[in-house]
This record gives sequence, structure tokens and C-alpha cells, in this order.
Amino acid sequence: MKNVLVIEDDSAISDLVEIHLKDLGCTVTKAFDGENGLEYALANPYELIVLDIMLPKVDGFEILKEIRKKENYTPVMMLTSKSEEFDKVLGLEFGADDYLTKPFAIREFIARVKAIFRRVQAIQKEAKNETDINIGGIIIEVTKRRVILDGERIELTPKEFDLLHLLAAHPGKTYTREELLSVLWGYQYSGYEHTVNSHINRLRSKIENDLSNPRYILTSWGVGYRFNDLENL
Repeated sequence: MKNVLVIEDDSAISDLVEIHLKDLGCTVTKAFDGENGLEYALANPYELIVLDIMLPKVDGFEILKEIRKKENYTPVMMLTSKSEEFDKVLGLEFGADDYLTKPFAIREFIARVKAIFRRVQAIQKEAKNETDINIGGIIIEVTKRRVILDGERIELTPKEFDLLHLLAAHPGKTYTREELLSVLWGYQYSGYEHTVNSHINRLRSKIENDLSNPRYILTSWGVGYRFNDLENL
């Protein structure tokens, strides 16, 4: 049974989401303002957080930022009545896993929830079979989701970790921005390839000594990105 936290101030939407999550076999905890929602999110383990953006006291973006600061990798689906691209991109930048604009069809909501659960299950299964990566001074501890560079721990967001892990696990292989977006965020974000660029830039700022001449994450011009192969490290 999966535990889900729903942070939504609209009781009608909250109740509707709760009903359908319970139909999926989930246990649901509800919060109706951002302050209580953040407190629940940080104090208890959940398999999913359904998070509205426009909330009393603390908005959804602030909640998401605080969650990710605490190395909380719980998947987050953001809900909003806004449809501006800025909000969608901002949610992705802060580490949201999915984004649904209200009003939404309940079938789509259920499909998105199931997709998140499948993706998490696949990542967990893969992590159990993955060995740690030690390449060019970077150690990626897969099961602990921890990165050590030259003996120092590097703090990465969940998506930054996933991005580094994917590239480092296949050194020399070039991934297009579209491929990275599809693998790490899901097909529904087609058209938001600039989000990949932003994550690459932030990741480089944390692991590269010289951003003008990166050692680890290289650009395949006109195509995408690749991790430096073993021969060059």
C-alpha cells in the first residue's frame, strides 16, 4: 500500500483526488495549506506528493524547494489552475516529477499517478542491480543516491543525480536533449528541451572545475550531451 500526501486547499478537488487514489490502493493524507503540507512532507515518508501551487501560507514552489533541500526524493506531481509555460518550467526546475493543469480529467490524473509509480519502481529495481560507478574521480553510489567528487560529497537534486547517473553509466554515448527529457521527465514534456540545458548547466557548476572546458559532461554539438569516455579521464 502506497502512502500519498495531497496538499490542496480546494476541498472538492482534494476529496476527488483522495477517492481515486484510494481506488488505486493508496493511503491518503490531506493538508489544506502550505504550512501544514510542508510539515507533513518533511515528517513522514510518502510514495507520492500531490502538490497545488497556489496555497495559503506557503506556496507550492516553496514547499517543493524545501523538500528537495532536505534530500527528499519523493515524487511530486504539481497541480495548478495556471497554464503558463513559466509555471511549468519553474516546477521542473525545482524538481517536480509531473505537472497537471486544473481542471484535469480524472483519467489523466490516474494515468499520470500510475506512470510515476511505474517509473519509481523501475528506478528502484535498476538501482538494486546497479553497481557503484567510480570514474575519473567521481564516485556515484547508486543505492544511496550519493555522489563523491575527489573525496567531497556533492549535493545534487534528484534530477541532477539521475542525469549524472545516466550519462556516467554510458560514457562516450551521446544522448539528445529529447532523449534525456523523455527518459528522465517523461514523454509529456516534449518541447521543454531547454529544461535539460538548465540542469546540465547546474550539474556542471557542481562537478566541473572549468566550465569553459568541462572534463566530465561534454557537449556533442548540434546533438546533445555525453559523459567523457574512460580513455580521456
